[in-house]
Amino acid sequence: MSVVEIAQLAATAAEEKKAQEITILDIRGCSTIADYFVICHGNSQTQVQAIVENIKKKMQKANNPVRGIEGLPEARWVLLDFGDVVVHVFHKEEREFYGLERIWGDALQVKVQ
Repeated sequence: MSVVEIAQLAATAAEEKKAQEITILDIRGCSTIADYFVICHGNSQTQVQAIVENIKKKMQKANNPVRGIEGLPEARWVLLDFGDVVVHVFHKEEREFYGLERIWGDALQVKVQ
């Protein structure tokens, strides 16, 4: 599975749980942290947790288990590390506050399929 396919799978898994404003950023030219960020949000802590769990489940099924996870108990900003793909699942308020799309404004947006 290619890196962009991993990002697309994460986006699809988020979409299955009704994640909002799913964005894939190609950050290869901007950072060495990862190749892609997937960014989305839920409207409640319960929804954020459901989105995260579905992404973890789908990735595990595709033989790409999560390498690290931060923020799940609070479910305000959960980060899932899949190596070259980092998924950020926000609560709506945190997403608006931190504005990762603004911070990574030089990154190319990839169409979610």
